[in-house]
Amino acid sequence: MGSYKRNAFTYATIVAMGGFVFGLDAALISGTVKFITQEFSLTDLELGSVVGAPAMGVLLALVFVGHACNKYGRRTTLMIAATLYLISAACSSLAPTYSTLIAARFLGGLAFSSISLASMYIGEIAPPKWRGKLVSMTQINIVVGLSAAYFINYMILGLADSDAHWVAALGINEYTWRWMLATEVIFALLWFVLLFFIPRSPAWLLYQGREEEAKQMLLKVTPETEIAQKIQEMRYSIENSNQDRSMLTQLKEIFAKPMRVTMIIAMTIAIAQQATGINAILFYAPTVFEQLGIGTDAAFAQAIYIGLTSIVFTVLGLLLVDRMGRRPMIIWGMLWIVLSLGVCYYGFNTANYTITESAITEMSSIPNAERLTPLIDVPFDNDISFKSALIETLGEKDARNYSGLLLQKAADINALLILLGILSFIGAFHFSVGPVMWVLFSEIFPISLRGIAIPFFTLITSFVSYLVQKFFPWQLATMGISLTLLFYAIIVTIGMVILYFYLKETKNMSIEEVQLALAPKPKPQP
Repeated sequence: MGSYKRNAFTYATIVAMGGFVFGLDAALISGTVKFITQEFSLTDLELGSVVGAPAMGVLLALVFVGHACNKYGRRTTLMIAATLYLISAACSSLAPTYSTLIAARFLGGLAFSSISLASMYIGEIAPPKWRGKLVSMTQINIVVGLSAAYFINYMILGLADSDAHWVAALGINEYTWRWMLATEVIFALLWFVLLFFIPRSPAWLLYQGREEEAKQMLLKVTPETEIAQKIQEMRYSIENSNQDRSMLTQLKEIFAKPMRVTMIIAMTIAIAQQATGINAILFYAPTVFEQLGIGTDAAFAQAIYIGLTSIVFTVLGLLLVDRMGRRPMIIWGMLWIVLSLGVCYYGFNTANYTITESAITEMSSIPNAERLTPLIDVPFDNDISFKSALIETLGEKDARNYSGLLLQKAADINALLILLGILSFIGAFHFSVGPVMWVLFSEIFPISLRGIAIPFFTLITSFVSYLVQKFFPWQLATMGISLTLLFYAIIVTIGMVILYFYLKETKNMSIEEVQLALAPKPKPQP
């Protein structure tokens, strides 16, 4: 591997580590859901607020990140994001109240814009034939972070049940959820330090009029014979617009007729990616697996499979994104997602729930379990009616605290079919719209607009993500798991149809060639 190739991969790997911290931050909360619900006596919507607080934070950050990355540079803005992750992780683990926990997680959400910044930076240093692979490294790091978070949660949960003296001395059994969140501090600090070793983006340097510095930077990641052409392409993209335009002016340009197809593609995939419900599964993984009736400990263990599946299919997508192309991976991937959600819907919709007399005797951990006697041999054909009956019988607090055990003893469900459906869904997402959306974002916008366009459409996808995270506990309690998954499948189907008609292939194209491909075709003269 030549030095310029090695440098490109090194810089991309460091920047993409922000994806690892993001994945860790996103999934660690999944293991704390029951603990913080009990400690702070949270309602379904309050729980959704805690889990979704970072997504709300990123909505604010993305309003300013475009200006920041254009004024201060991509590298400096990434360093700010790393600092925010670090502070948020420390404060979240020490939060004394529900309000302070939300505030700390909101602060971490301000750093979530690092994902869009990473794709922007990598897209600007990568040669066209490597861009798909290098940009997708961010997604690889996200899923590795997710997998690491599930493993860390499972490990800490196991330690919390241990009688070892050092476990008690560290307070792991008493402050289980706080230890889960605190582990992020180590990785956020490491990323912050590594960011000092990456150079500034050549596109940003040229945008600032620092052409010689841009050329010196390009020498590190591009063959010398290609630098002049690269500079010319970037200059052309910048000179075809006014660099002093306001944010509002640039947004108007994104929605103007010449960018109409690009806007439709970006808007549709930004909504559809999160409307898959991916963050409902990832951020509430043990809660989702509890619905299979496998118990709390097993639910934490099964969540690890989500992380491993994510890694396998993201790597596979990374290897194929520049071979198969963006369009087939997205269209066929979304169809795969819809079918997987359909399998899960069928599995949950055909489940039924019955508490037997022997089951009650086995639930000695529930105070006054005999309260369940009126429900003996009473059949329930869905999770909503069953949970409602439990709340009436045990009260809301006990019904929620012991939901894992109650579902385990009462559910008659095809758990294997649903497990395979969930893992298929996870694989489909991380093979297609998960990484490929960021690849598209890195190449469908001109250099002069991407500082605003990428954060803006990331704002859209983050808002949808917030809605999913915020309302999933409420949907679970009011709609049930089966109808919630069917709802996601319908939204994805709509997005798939739109992209089928508008999405064009962009593999192996320069950013300027992509602009020409997406531009409206002139009407033939009579």
